[in-house]
Amino acid sequence: MNIFKKFYCRAYQTVFRILLPFLPYREPKILGGMGDVADLLKKEGKKKAVIVTDGGIFKLGLTDGLTDALSKVGIDFILYTEVTPNPTIAQVERVRKIFVDNGADSIIAFGGGSSIDCAKIAAARVVKPKQSVGKMKGILRIGKKLPLFIAIPTTAGTGSEVTLAAVITDDKTHYKYPINDFCLIPQYAVLDPAVTLGLPPQITATTGMDALTHAVEAYIGRSTTRYTRKKAIEATKLINENLLVAYNDGKNVVARKNMLHAAYCAGIAFTQSYVGYVHAVAHALGGKYNTAHGLANAVILPYFLEEYGKSATKKLAKLAKATDVAAETDDNATAAAKFIARIKELNSLMNIPEHVEGIKEEDIPQMAENADKEANPLYPVPRLMDAEQLSRMFKKVGGLH
Repeated sequence: MNIFKKFYCRAYQTVFRILLPFLPYREPKILGGMGDVADLLKKEGKKKAVIVTDGGIFKLGLTDGLTDALSKVGIDFILYTEVTPNPTIAQVERVRKIFVDNGADSIIAFGGGSSIDCAKIAAARVVKPKQSVGKMKGILRIGKKLPLFIAIPTTAGTGSEVTLAAVITDDKTHYKYPINDFCLIPQYAVLDPAVTLGLPPQITATTGMDALTHAVEAYIGRSTTRYTRKKAIEATKLINENLLVAYNDGKNVVARKNMLHAAYCAGIAFTQSYVGYVHAVAHALGGKYNTAHGLANAVILPYFLEEYGKSATKKLAKLAKATDVAAETDDNATAAAKFIARIKELNSLMNIPEHVEGIKEEDIPQMAENADKEANPLYPVPRLMDAEQLSRMFKKVGGLH
């Protein structure tokens, strides 16, 4: 990256870091279960909710507890079950139309990050009907309170139930990009391990590694606070101790509960301290090839931690020691290497591949440009990279180098 662009990126990030204590971050209020959701809607005088989920969750019957609870208190609802792993603008517009045409007054996102992100942006379109999704791209482009919004995560990974971010894919261009605004933080979240018990092992693995990526990128970035570092450490420690347990025994309620809490903590950490190039590259892959986000993050993470080298060693070492991955007596280089080795070990034990298959060399320049646009100047990464350097990382991730 040339010196002028570096200066611009670091100056931009410094301004954000200075403003952090003054920005209106908040955390959603936690509800205990589906009965609490129904009681809240009744108390708030709501009459009709749109429930946004995906077909797999619906077919498994995971939404039954919610719909039964709503029916008991006389709350009407409409189910939208067509969210895909990388939600699209077309899906957002369908949810918005359902909300408006049926006179709904609240939105409940039920599922993984895709369902929650789709619901977030649909809610934003409800309150900003003249502003297209494309015009919301970037930071603070919405600025209007959403309808009553409740997030019920069924995966322990994205942290979308606590973040100000939502990621969407343009159906026509296959460009995947984030939308960030404080109004996108859900007003309420339900952390119920019961709805995660049926999660298949591979989704448990990739969503768990997604949460780990959030925590690690937030911790090693240059915009951390004491609070976000604390939450990143808490999340990393919980994931290191519980992810394999949940992967091997999906019915382990304690492990599932701990993973939900870990994803929530990681979400708090990165919504204030941001992520890094791992996410930018993963989003580009998701937009172009529909690569599952958690899988992409899991594969990509160790490559970037190694590439950052000395610029991330000290922080990685601190994180490794704070989470018992390394010994207090280890020097920084040893501790950081142990942390990266642990990530690779987790991936291997959970059958996550070393490379993202199917990356075409001719697609890399455009994906690298998209990743560059997303990450620079916003993401406060340990070491800055431009599109050319990111192109080389795409090749490494795809096993093409």
